[in-house]
Amino acid sequence: MSECLNKEVNLKRCNCSYPGCSRKGVCCECLHYHLAKREVPACFFDREKEASFNRSLKYFISSYQA
Repeated sequence: MSECLNKEVNLKRCNCSYPGCSRKGVCCECLHYHLAKREVPACFFDREKEASFNRSLKYFISSYQA
């Protein structure tokens, strides 16, 4: 996808801190990329958990189980 009509709005909400991410602000590409790897994107995590760069489904589920 070369152009995303919502990219500027998405960038204001995107909490991905991974350096050089080519999908930043293009949520549909980000979601497809991570789901294909059995992961979830940064926006599913709070700031502390996002900083770990662990995007696995297992980490996501364990992070929110009490």
